[in-house]
Amino acid sequence: MLKSRWFQILCSLGLEFWLPLPLLGLAFWVGSGFLMDGILSRTHQTTKYLKVDSQLVQPNKTVASIEAEINEYQGISRVKVKTNSSVLKELKFEFAITEFNQLEAAISQELGLPIEEIRKLMQIKQKTNSDEQ
Repeated sequence: MLKSRWFQILCSLGLEFWLPLPLLGLAFWVGSGFLMDGILSRTHQTTKYLKVDSQLVQPNKTVASIEAEINEYQGISRVKVKTNSSVLKELKFEFAITEFNQLEAAISQELGLPIEEIRKLMQIKQKTNSDEQ
C-alpha cells in the first residue's frame, strides 16, 4: 500500500514523464558524439574534379588611360590601366622591363590592343637613382 501511495504521488506530479528525460538526453548526447567522431574522422577523397576552361573570356573593357612608371634603379615598370568598364575600373601590372619599346609591346600583349593605341593612351613617368634617395 505504501508503494502505491508513492506511485500515486509521482503520478500526480508527472514525474513518470520527467524522470526518464535526463537519461534520454544523455543517450542522445553520447550517440551523437560517436556519430560526429565517425563522420569527421573519415577521409574525404573526392573523385570528381572541377574542369576549368583554359581560355578565359575577358570582359569588354575600353581603356581610358595608361600610366607607366619606369624605375630603372629597381629594374621594373609599374603600369596602371584605367578603364571605362563598370565591372573593371583599374588594372595594375608590374613588368621586369625598363625599355620603352619592350614595355609598349608587353602592355599591348597583355591588353590585346595594337601598339598604336597603347602609344596614344600612355603617360610615362621615369624614376632614376636620384629619385630614390
